[in-house]
Amino acid sequence: MRRRRRRVLLASATALVLLLGTGGVVAAQAHKTVTLEADGETTTSGSWRGTVGGFLEDQGVSLGEHDEVIPDLETPLSDATTVEVLRAQPVDVVVDGEQDVLWTTAEDAGAALASFALEGRGSAQMVVSRSAGRTEVDLPLAEKTTIHVIDGDKNLVLAPGTTLQQALNQAGITLNDSDEISVTSAADGSSVVTIVRVVLSQRVETEVIPHTSRQVESDEYYVGTTKVTTEGVDGTLQRTYNVTTRDGQVVSDELVEEATTVPAVEEVVTVGTKKRPVATPKATTSSSSGSSSASSSSSDSSAAASESTSTVSGDVWAQLAQCESGGNPSIVSSNGKYHGLYQFTVSTWASVGGSGLPSEASAAEQTQRAQALQARSGWGQWPACARKLGLL
Repeated sequence: MRRRRRRVLLASATALVLLLGTGGVVAAQAHKTVTLEADGETTTSGSWRGTVGGFLEDQGVSLGEHDEVIPDLETPLSDATTVEVLRAQPVDVVVDGEQDVLWTTAEDAGAALASFALEGRGSAQMVVSRSAGRTEVDLPLAEKTTIHVIDGDKNLVLAPGTTLQQALNQAGITLNDSDEISVTSAADGSSVVTIVRVVLSQRVETEVIPHTSRQVESDEYYVGTTKVTTEGVDGTLQRTYNVTTRDGQVVSDELVEEATTVPAVEEVVTVGTKKRPVATPKATTSSSSGSSSASSSSSDSSAAASESTSTVSGDVWAQLAQCESGGNPSIVSSNGKYHGLYQFTVSTWASVGGSGLPSEASAAEQTQRAQALQARSGWGQWPACARKLGLL
């Protein structure tokens, strides 16, 4: 009996040793060393959990709806595993002309837009904000960045985390307030910055407004006489346009203002309605009788001939003066050639004994000189007016 009991105790002890050895191996295999990269920090710790999700739970790491974990949460946890938590952030983008907010775990604009393209948003571009002299987007630019601008393209290699404004400064590019800028991505994930130079200016055109003309009647002037009593003046019309150019090409030319800067003045022409009097030359005298002496007859004939060519009624000279000068003894023609009541030239005036300028002589002297000229050369010295008065 004693030998049998010793055998039982020995077997139990052996079984216990085997059990403890197996449990130690299992326990050693369940414990892992894991590296965690999250929120800018890297830590290494041990874990007994079987999945990545369980490990993060033990580490007190909370996840947002759009955060990503590499490897994913259901992945079995093994020794020497590195778990990376990628935090998502919202970015403002424009897709097909509409502004939207998308979430991304990418660290730069190029990578974010490339990922959006893979999701079917190939036209997405970053929303660019411009304030306080700075031009920015929600993410830094990719290390490889191309800037397209009419001034000359720039191919840049940027330090990680370089902002849009810093890239513009590095390229020596200054934006005007009206310039347009967009940030897109190339297929390789590099950033593409496109700048359109927009210039806003004004263009002013001036147009002449021709003056109009009208006629008025007046009995102050003889029939057939016209006179410009109000000089016509052309006006000026000014048009102002707002002009927009994009990279030197006109895209808009809009009329914004139209104003008359100089009003036109209407010309007024006065037409005479006063009837002209009929000129009546005085009758000539004849010789006294056949019994007169030859010398007497000769003298009388000479006197009669002279009287018939030079003596007319005083009204005719007034009418002639009115026709030639409007009855103004001091008037001078616009070309300075003709003077006074009867529009003498200075040479003709001197030829009938006048001195100085005809327009500076009295009306009586001008009439006297005109009568002398008519007696010498006839009414043809004033062809137009003499014809109107019936003297030719």
